[in-house]
Amino acid sequence: MFAYLSDVLTSEGRQRTEEFPLEMTCFESRMGSFAISGSSPVSFVFTNVGPGKLRIQGGVRLTFQTSCDRCLRDVPTVLDLHFDRTAVAFGTEDEDADGLELTEEGQLDVETFVHSEILENWPAKILCREDCRGICPVCGRDLNEGECGCDRFVPDPRMAVIQDIFNKNKEV
Repeated sequence: MFAYLSDVLTSEGRQRTEEFPLEMTCFESRMGSFAISGSSPVSFVFTNVGPGKLRIQGGVRLTFQTSCDRCLRDVPTVLDLHFDRTAVAFGTEDEDADGLELTEEGQLDVETFVHSEILENWPAKILCREDCRGICPVCGRDLNEGECGCDRFVPDPRMAVIQDIFNKNKEV
């Protein structure tokens, strides 16, 4: 979906408020593919701030189906995106612009814009709860449900040579 902004670009000081329904049903990146289970309309306030220069403000609320990074449980992840960007008309250069350029016809691709905002605001770690204990590396049991009894001791690799000496000299 495109926002046609040529009328705002041609009138200095002009401002327009608009909402767009988000047609994106899935967010895909190198991190994986995440279904969007809920979203609010994307709200925009477009303001002409100079010749060929546009200020884009607004926000959207998205809910994704993700999994916990420690225990792999399904977790709904909510992103409240609020943005304030500066865009320039096609062929116009400006140091203050956020690297955002409109098409030749003065259009903004809403889906691409929201996709880049999601990328910038994606959480570094998604957890089902703050004190998530994860899964056992030996048997795979969810440690949030209780201990499994596995020996999860990992020796210090710097001490491996000494451990080899003890194993060689061990009486059978």
